[in-house]
Order: sequence, then structure tokens, then C-alpha cells
Amino acid sequence: MKNHPRVLIVEDEPAIAELIAVNLRHNGFAPTWAMDSASAQRELDAVLPDVIMLDWMLPGESGLTLAKRWRSHTRTKEVPIIMLTARGDESDRVAGLDAGADDYMAKPFSTKEMLARIRAVLRRRAPEQTEGVVTVGDLILDASTHRVTYNDQLLKLGPTEFKLLHFLLNHAERVHSRSQLLDKVWGDHVFIEERTVDVHVKRLREALGAAGVMVETVRGAGYRLTAQPAVSAPVSGKS
Repeated sequence: MKNHPRVLIVEDEPAIAELIAVNLRHNGFAPTWAMDSASAQRELDAVLPDVIMLDWMLPGESGLTLAKRWRSHTRTKEVPIIMLTARGDESDRVAGLDAGADDYMAKPFSTKEMLARIRAVLRRRAPEQTEGVVTVGDLILDASTHRVTYNDQLLKLGPTEFKLLHFLLNHAERVHSRSQLLDKVWGDHVFIEERTVDVHVKRLREALGAAGVMVETVRGAGYRLTAQPAVSAPVSGKS
């Protein structure tokens, strides 16, 4: 018997939820519906889905709050989350992705787009969760424990910054354009502006502190992580 991927739909509007569920069933998925944060948590506690379609605006706790909580819990942190919302501003998309969502869909969306994005996160999520330790200079990332240290000091990174750093560490010294980073870190199914990469690179540098200089801007080309960042010549006239 074929195993149908489980999709948890967290949506407070019954008409929208039913439309999504019908289309999912017709395309080989097993949907479950929750209309608020409390019922969504009960469904998650009962059976872990393969994908969560999470509405931003919910009665009680918001989808953003739920995404952050589920990403912080060991049992649910690996479940792909697609955020659904009528909010289309870039800042809202960044906030959704920063909360741990794997993708972001602005309403209204077509069935074709929805199915493509669900299949994409199912296909891409697993390979990104590579285990092991990556080291460049004194910067160490442990994917299995989700920890980053620099000079033996623990650093605190958001989920998107962690994924970005993981990719840059695994491809150190190579220059990556914004579009390449969007493809490799966010996935080519995510339709967000290239400027979003700049926002997350800035946040990554801030989170890295003294190690932030290792993430270099290569003018006209993109970004590179290097163990030997360029050091500006001293301005002082003193020797």
C-alpha cells in the first residue's frame, strides 16, 4: 500500500482549508486540518506530519509564534513548514523565513504552485540536514547539535543564519552570487528578492561578532567565507 505524505493544514478559514485539503487528497497527500494553535498542537502531539502548511494569522497564537516554537523543539524542528499569509511585504516574508519557515506563500495561490512547493520542501529538506562538524579557522559549526563556536565561545544564530553559515562553511573560499545563495540555502522554489540575502548576511555577521569579517563581500560578484579575511592598512601615521 502506498504511503501518502501527511500534511497538517493550520488555517482558521474553513473554506480555504477545505479547498487546500481537497486538492491535496486528489494529488496523493493525506491532509489533516487544525483551525487554531491549540488544535494544531494536539494534531502534532498525536501524529507528526511530513509537511505543515501554517497560516500566519490565527486565533490565539500566531503562525509566526508557532513556527518559532516548533523549530525549537527536538521532535518538530525537522518538519518542513510552509507559511501561508495575505501579507506580501518583503519584511513579512523575511520574518516568516527567519522564524524557521522553509517557504512562504502569499494568498491567493494556485494549486499547481502549492503542490510544487510542497514537493520541493519534501525533496530538499532532508539533504540540508547534514550531520557532522565543519571547521574553517577558529569557526566551528556542529550540525548535529546545531551549535556554532568561535575561539571556543558559543554563538547564537537564527535558523536562517545557521543554514546560510552552514552552506558557506561547506564551500569556503568560493564566491557565491545572491541568486546562487537563494537557490542553495532557501531553495529555487522560494520566490523572494535577492536583497533578502543581504539582510541575512548582515544578521549573520552581527551574530558572528569578531568572526563576522570572515564573511566577505566580493564587489559585483556576491559573498565568500574565508579563513583569511582581508585586513585594511592602518590609517594612523604612527609606526
